[in-house]
Amino acid sequence: MKKYSTLLLVLGITFLSQNNSLFAQTIVVPDTLSGWEKTWVANLNGSQSSFNNWAEGGVNTIGGTASTVFTSYFREDRFSYGFRINLRYGQSKIDGQGVRKTDDLISLRTRAKYDLSEGSIYSYYGAIQFRTQFADGFEYGAAASGGDSLISGWMAPAYLTEGAGIEANFNEHFNADAGLGLKHTIINQEALAPTYGLDPGQSFKTEGGITLGATYQNTIATNVQFTTSIDTFTALGSSISDTDIFWSNEINGKINNSLSAIFQFDLRYDSDFSEDVQLKQVFAAGLSVSLY
Repeated sequence: MKKYSTLLLVLGITFLSQNNSLFAQTIVVPDTLSGWEKTWVANLNGSQSSFNNWAEGGVNTIGGTASTVFTSYFREDRFSYGFRINLRYGQSKIDGQGVRKTDDLISLRTRAKYDLSEGSIYSYYGAIQFRTQFADGFEYGAAASGGDSLISGWMAPAYLTEGAGIEANFNEHFNADAGLGLKHTIINQEALAPTYGLDPGQSFKTEGGITLGATYQNTIATNVQFTTSIDTFTALGSSISDTDIFWSNEINGKINNSLSAIFQFDLRYDSDFSEDVQLKQVFAAGLSVSLY
């Protein structure tokens, strides 16, 4: 009952938020585009804190995150196509605790659409997504010996999903889609298979299911872009309470031509990994360079 209540709360908050704003990683091809358009942005963000005989206390830290996003769009008549690569990696050195990872993402998305008719808000779509990480991830201090427990790594897990269905573009800011999809879970470290819903010794699992998604993006102030998006996957034959939920939010503010500030809030629910909701929040400022 607790799991159902948590899911209902998460979905309720998500759909209420869609009325105001919705996925930094989702591909939305502008209706006004004709031909190709490409963007490539690189970011380098950092933080540092130092304390010496400070009454309130504190821990010395220094950290940094590098990221890059390449996006390619195409539109001609009723056909449109988009491709995006999103890479992020960050570490922080914490006094007395060594170096720990703070961000890690490899994400590739491609999406093609064909409008049902000229000027229609409805389109057929086909999409492929791939997601994994660069380096090992740990739950610190969780091992039986008191050390760190490995919970993820390169291609452990990796997710490959394919989907097709109908998309509705309600206006230039908001769209939603529904379809059928396949979700492939890949684990290249045998010990981690049970952590992600695979049998011991198993390295690959495929599930078919129903996909739902929604995206909103808009400029909310001068040089400030807000994007938020939700993707869900419900495996056929599984309970609705085991629906995978991926909700991503980003506020990106441009201070000048080379400085920017970013706030990110991500929520996940994947019952294969945990019965609890996963949350991540990041605020960073640093250099932003348009490479293309």
